[in-house]
Amino acid sequence: MNPVVEFFFLLAAGFGAGLIGYVTGLASVVSYPALLAVGLSPVAANVTNTVSVVAVGVGSTAKAGRALFDGDRRRTILGMVASVIGGIIGAAALLLSSDGSFEVIVPFLVAIAAIALLCQPMLSRLATSHEDRRWLFVLGILVIAVYGGYFGAGAGIMILALMLVVTSEPLWKATLSKSLFLGISNSVAAVAFLIWGPVDLWVAVVMGVGCFAGGWCGPPVVRRLPAGPLRITIGIGGLALAVWLGVR
Repeated sequence: MNPVVEFFFLLAAGFGAGLIGYVTGLASVVSYPALLAVGLSPVAANVTNTVSVVAVGVGSTAKAGRALFDGDRRRTILGMVASVIGGIIGAAALLLSSDGSFEVIVPFLVAIAAIALLCQPMLSRLATSHEDRRWLFVLGILVIAVYGGYFGAGAGIMILALMLVVTSEPLWKATLSKSLFLGISNSVAAVAFLIWGPVDLWVAVVMGVGCFAGGWCGPPVVRRLPAGPLRITIGIGGLALAVWLGVR
């Protein structure tokens, strides 16, 4: 691919990944195939993608300000701590192991998250108190952050599904929290990948600029979209991602 064409292709793909990633949690639907398209190997695309999409969280949370800590501040802090720990474990697992068998279960994890989103109203009514499920929230964030540090595709939709099922947050706040937690776990993993992984730094920077811009534009878009149809659209998109991950 011509270097100039590649530059604008990665920039556009990054913006699309940033906007779609913030709104739906499916950034990798755009970013991962784009990285493969410019010639990166699957492993290099995986780690470069993790570095690039850190900018989505930076762009979206930078614009959010104090809204990040509105509501249950303690839960948010616990989620941040779980994201750091999970990101470290996931990155270490990827860097220290050559076994790709974990990727076999990835489509099923994404599909479960998508189905949970589609069934969210019913699942939320199964419990009478969101406070009683704080331990489930922290454990869920930890597990998803491990997965996010290891592979990452679909991690956003998993966190979003978790937030909507085990907390009482509205969709716009759950989406914002998702970006925060995923951004933290990605950042931790990205540091490790930059030091020890096969990151294509130039590609990561170019796509990261686009991701930042897309993430910056995300919060006002979500606030204006109807919650019900958006949740269903995200769920269907998650199922499509699960199928793609399963057959690729």
